[in-house]
Amino acid sequence: MKGMMNKKAGRHGLTDVFLMTRYAFLLTLGLLLLAGCKEKVKPGSAEIHRKAITGVSVTAIQLSEVNDYYETSGTVRAKTISVISSRVMGTVTALMVKEGDRVNAGQTLMTIDDREMAERVKAADKALEAARLNKSLADTTYKRYREIYDERALTEQEMDQVETQKKVAEAEYERAKAMLSEAQVSHGFARITAPIAGVVTERSIDRGSMATPGTPLLTIENISSFRVDLHVDERLSGRLKVGMSVDIFIDSTGQQMRGKITEIIPSVDSMSRTFMAKVDIGGTGLKNGLYARAKIPVGTKHAIIVPKAALVEKGQLTGVYAVDEKGVVTYRLVRVGKEYDNNLELLSGINPNDKIITGGIDKAVDGGILQNVSAQ
Repeated sequence: MKGMMNKKAGRHGLTDVFLMTRYAFLLTLGLLLLAGCKEKVKPGSAEIHRKAITGVSVTAIQLSEVNDYYETSGTVRAKTISVISSRVMGTVTALMVKEGDRVNAGQTLMTIDDREMAERVKAADKALEAARLNKSLADTTYKRYREIYDERALTEQEMDQVETQKKVAEAEYERAKAMLSEAQVSHGFARITAPIAGVVTERSIDRGSMATPGTPLLTIENISSFRVDLHVDERLSGRLKVGMSVDIFIDSTGQQMRGKITEIIPSVDSMSRTFMAKVDIGGTGLKNGLYARAKIPVGTKHAIIVPKAALVEKGQLTGVYAVDEKGVVTYRLVRVGKEYDNNLELLSGINPNDKIITGGIDKAVDGGILQNVSAQ
């Protein structure tokens, strides 16, 4: 009985300790909340402590009239690209160039086995000589028979036969000349020359390989002049004109240049909903296939323009430091539009007459307050 009472007393003791601990925790929490409520500033009762900011420049934002442009991309192309193939079938016996070589117009690039073609030239030459002799004999015979015919010692039928033989001999001679010319031209195809001056950019055959008619063997590009093939939205169809100036940017080389539209292909691609405009450009260090950006002028518009230096990036966020009428600085997120030299267009986040910090950005702090501000 006494043991049971001791157990109950023990349980009561644990319960009392738990309750006391709980009361102590609640009392401490209440004190902390009370202290927090005392420190909290009620609206209008006191000013929040803000960090003073000096040494910055503030600009009042106004709408600016700018030249509007359409941005697109395209590909740099050599204006003249020659894809060379063989006109005859044969084994490549010599290859004089490799990729990257500069060549002149008329320079020999490769040769093809011409033994069979050379034999054809010889045969055609012999056939021509035989036809020439036959024609000469027919001409001499005709003259003799003509004299006899004029003396009335030859019938008209016999004279017609001689005249026909002369015409046949002349036709055979002309045909032999044509066959020789054809054989010589075919023989000339065994020597492949450069049709233009430029650089060999592709070689798809080696010495000892079989060349077949129509199969590309070499590609030569004239690197003295280039163009950019642009893909333009169909909404601008009819607004672009030949001769318009276009700003071209080659990001890989860091080049910026101005070109002119020289050709507009009016047909619209059904998949991309774009049409093609070709822009002639000049410049050094360009290569066929480079990626290019373009800005095509389409008129003017009013926009909010701020210096690039005014934008502050925080991670993946882009914003500016805006200043209210009390001088309080707030980091405000913005959406950036087009670029104009060293300025950027803001599409949202800032309105006309708003003030932003444009100088001394490194000294600005979100939530700070300005002192001794220089206005612009």
